[in-house]
Amino acid sequence: MIPPGRSESHLGGSDGVRRREVLGAATAGAILGSADVASGQETIELVGGTDGWVGRSPDDVAGETNPTLVLDPGTDYAVVCENADGAAHNLVVEDGDGDRLVRSDLVEREGATQTVEFTATAEMTTYYCEVHPNSMRGNVDAGQGTPTPEGETTPYPEQGAIPRGPSVRLEPVVEGLISPVAFEPAPGETELQVVVDQVGRVYRYDDGLVEDPFLDVRDRLVNIGEGTWADYDERGLLGLAFHPEFADNRTFYVRYSAPPREGNPFQDYGHTAVVAEFQATEDATYARDDSERIVLEEPLPGPVHNGGGLAFGPDGYLYVGIADGSSHNGAGPGHVEDWYDGNPGGNAQNVEANRLGGILRIDVDGRDGEKGYAIPEDNPLVGRPGHDEYYAWGIRNPWRFSFDSEGRLFEGDPGGRRFEEVNLVEKGGNYGWNVKEGTHCFDAEDPGQPKDDCPDSTPDDVRGGENLRDPVVEYPHWDDNGRPVGTAVIGGYFYESGGVPDLTDRYVFGDFSRAYERPAGSLFVASPSDGDLWSMETLVIEGRPEGRLGRFVFGFGRDADGELYLLSNETGGPNGETGTVHRIVEASEGTETRTGTKPGTGEQSDGDGTDAQLLLLSLFGGLIGLGSYLFFRRGSDGA
Repeated sequence: MIPPGRSESHLGGSDGVRRREVLGAATAGAILGSADVASGQETIELVGGTDGWVGRSPDDVAGETNPTLVLDPGTDYAVVCENADGAAHNLVVEDGDGDRLVRSDLVEREGATQTVEFTATAEMTTYYCEVHPNSMRGNVDAGQGTPTPEGETTPYPEQGAIPRGPSVRLEPVVEGLISPVAFEPAPGETELQVVVDQVGRVYRYDDGLVEDPFLDVRDRLVNIGEGTWADYDERGLLGLAFHPEFADNRTFYVRYSAPPREGNPFQDYGHTAVVAEFQATEDATYARDDSERIVLEEPLPGPVHNGGGLAFGPDGYLYVGIADGSSHNGAGPGHVEDWYDGNPGGNAQNVEANRLGGILRIDVDGRDGEKGYAIPEDNPLVGRPGHDEYYAWGIRNPWRFSFDSEGRLFEGDPGGRRFEEVNLVEKGGNYGWNVKEGTHCFDAEDPGQPKDDCPDSTPDDVRGGENLRDPVVEYPHWDDNGRPVGTAVIGGYFYESGGVPDLTDRYVFGDFSRAYERPAGSLFVASPSDGDLWSMETLVIEGRPEGRLGRFVFGFGRDADGELYLLSNETGGPNGETGTVHRIVEASEGTETRTGTKPGTGEQSDGDGTDAQLLLLSLFGGLIGLGSYLFFRRGSDGA
C-alpha cells in the first residue's frame, strides 16, 4: 500500500494536480553520477533523503533542512544533489503559477550525485523532489517577496477538494497490536472473529483479544520492517478469508509474503506472494499449523505494490488481489512490455507474461492438473490469450476490496502521483493502469505532468479493443491551496446494515495519510451518482482535534451484523505497538467536534497541529489544484 525510503507510494505517491512544464528536463542540464561544476557558476550542495533536503554548502544553508535558497536572477547556478538513501529523488524548480522552470531526472542509487545547472530567474519560488514533494520541499527567494516565516501558515479555504460530512465516533475494541490489516468474521453458525496483524499473527477476537495467536506464520515470511524498509513495508501477512462452508469444513485461506523461491527472477529484491490453505481445530480456537497447503504462488519484483486483498465472492470462488510489482511508476525492472507504446511497459496491461496487476478468481474446491485449484469455466480469459486466473486487470495495487449484498466488487486502487481511485470491478474489466491514472492519462517518465492524450481502449488486436474503464470514485492528492488530501486510498465497504444511519447505502473507505511522514489518515464516504463519479465527503471524527483521525489507515473490517471496523496505527509501518481496531459507531447526540481555530488567525488552535504542519510541508507548491481537478473530471461534481 504506501511509504522513509519510499520511491513509490505504498499504495500511492504524492504529487500535485496537473502542472504546466515550461522548460523541461533538458534545461536542467542534469549530469548523473558527477559533481563537476563549470567555472563561473555559483554552487549549492544539498543532500536529499525522504525526510528532506539538508544543506551542505554554502554556509548559510549548511545543516538546515529544506533551506531557503537565495538566488540572484541572471546568475548561473549548479545545484549538486547527493542521494542519501537510495530512494528515487530529483530536483524540480517552479514559479508561483506552478510552471516548472527546471526538472532533473530521477536518481535512485544511494551516494550518487547529480548536478543540476540553470540560470536563476526572478519567477522562481519553490524547489522540491517530485517523488517526495511533502517532505523534500523548500522555498526559493529570487527577489520576488519574502517567503512565509517558519511557524506561520496561510489560511486555507473553508472547503477543499472534499467537503466535511457526517460525524462518527471511534470505539476502541482492540489495542496493542503492531500493524493490523484485516478483521474477519467466520461465516455460518460460529462466533469466531479474527484480527490479522501484518507481522505474521492472527488473533481471535472475543470481546477483546485472545492473547494466544489463532495462527502464527512469522517463520514463513520474508524479513519485513528491516533496513531501508524499517519504517514502512507492504509485505507480510496481508489477508485472510474464511471458506463459505467454514462451519462445516473449518477451512480458511491467507495471503502472505514469502522469500523468493529457487528460480525466482527477483532473488535480490523480490519475494513470493503466497495463497495458502489452513484447517482450524474442531472447536475453531486455533489453526492447525501442520495443515498448510500452498494453493498459489506468484513471484513479485519488490517490497511494495503487492496487493493483498483476499475474499470469497457470492459465487463461492476465491478472489485474489495481486499488484503490478514494485518498480518506478509501473515501469522498469520487473515489468514487461505491453501494447501501449506511450509508457515503457507495465505488468497490469500484459495478461500473458505474468499474473500481476489484477484480481484473480480461482476455485479452491477443485484441482486443475498440478495446480492447487481449478479455473472457473466462465473466467474471461479461458480459451483466449492470457492467464486463465484473471478476473480483471489494469489494476495498480488491489490492497483491499470487498463485496456488497448485491455482489458488487469494490476495489480501492492507490494511484501513482496525482489521483486515487475506487473501482467497481466487473468480470473482464480493464481498469487502465498504467495507461491511465484514474480518469486521466499517465506518463511513467514524468508522472507529475500527464500526457495530453492517451487511448480509451486497447487496440483491436488486443482482446478485441476492450475499453479502459474509469473508476466510480476519484480524488486528488492536493487541493486548490496545495493542501494535501491523501496519498493512498484504502478500500472499505458499502454500508448496508450497521447502526450509523448517516452511512447507510454509501461506500465507506479511507486514505493511508495526507503525508507519509505524519499519522494523518482520513475516513471518507461516497454516495452513488447516475453516470458520473460518486460524490465524496470526509467523515468527521468525534472528539478528535479538528475532527481528524491522527492515525495511519491500513484497512477496514465488517462483522456479521454489518458494523464496520477501522484498522490503524501511529507509526505507518510494521513496528511499535500502537495498532488498534476501532468500531465505527454513531456520534453522540449533541456532541460537537472540536475544530479549533483556523490556522493563520494568530490564535491558538484546539487542534493537534497536524493540519498546520502538513500545510507547511505543502505551501508554495504552485499547484493548480481544485480548479484543474474539476476541469479534468469533465464537469463532474467536485465534492
